[in-house]
Amino acid sequence: MTIADDVTAAAGGRAAEWNWRAPLPIKSSPLFQWPLRPMESVKWFARAWHPISDRPIIALLAVISWLYFQPALDRCATFEFDWIAQMFARNMVLMVVVAGGLHLYLYTFGKQGSARQFDTREMERNSPRFTWGDQVRDNMFWTCASGVTIWTAFEVLFMWAFANDYIAVLDWRDQPVWFALCFVLAPVWSGVHFFVIHRLLHWPPLYKAAHALHHRNSNIGPWSGMSMHPIEHVMYLSSVLILWVVPAHPVHVLFLMQYLVLTAATSHCGYEKIVVGETRGLRLGDYFHQLHHRYFECNYGTPEVPLDEWTGAFHDGTPEATRRLRESRRKGFAG
Repeated sequence: MTIADDVTAAAGGRAAEWNWRAPLPIKSSPLFQWPLRPMESVKWFARAWHPISDRPIIALLAVISWLYFQPALDRCATFEFDWIAQMFARNMVLMVVVAGGLHLYLYTFGKQGSARQFDTREMERNSPRFTWGDQVRDNMFWTCASGVTIWTAFEVLFMWAFANDYIAVLDWRDQPVWFALCFVLAPVWSGVHFFVIHRLLHWPPLYKAAHALHHRNSNIGPWSGMSMHPIEHVMYLSSVLILWVVPAHPVHVLFLMQYLVLTAATSHCGYEKIVVGETRGLRLGDYFHQLHHRYFECNYGTPEVPLDEWTGAFHDGTPEATRRLRESRRKGFAG
């Protein structure tokens, strides 16, 4: 039996249909398509950085965190409990507000019902696969106990390095264009890094040691995104290490870390968006990654950089793609 078969069996089977899905076929971004499509790429970046979307909101959160909730760099020159605890508390509050707030709004209080919900199956209870037999409690434990701790540890390491001049602090007044570009390029880099480490996490020994914990969740919610084994947390959050060698400011570290962690909560929330009125809303869920949790051996990266298309692992959401994936599994098993 393959790992994918194990996941399907453990989950008690898959839902046959989606309650809601993105228009099909889903497509990758135009950024790396040939011939180049500059106007479409500009429009794509404009949508990605729309004022009411996750990236500018998280960028604003990072700036607020740096200005009002970050210990002064001179305090970070030596490892001391008080400033580390301050950063841990800030990160825990952010995690609880975003993941907990979405869970309360969408699931506990059901304010949106099933509108724009991908999969209407309930979170699992009384299941031996989860810590304490409860999916939400399991997800909260691994998110807070391991995720927030390792997230904070990476930030502490960077602040200590900045404070001791092991990393030069980029001055926005000297290089304003690069300062701004760091915000724009960080999510693109994180998509490349995520694809690489995610494929590695699906290597059977590493999957069984670490990634299987995340894949307990066949149907996902806001707390599922950062519900990972500590090994996976270290690998996933190591995306920020690029800023050890690329010129950056501490606020870029905060932005990339908050982007990795908070969008994990929003992209796993199970809803395409929070609906406001008839047509408007705040985009949250990621149908691209929702397909990965259902079909497992596809969509390892993000739509931003089409590495899945280039490596033959792309699932565009169509029945034809599902049939191709299942046929590939049968051939692999027969081989």
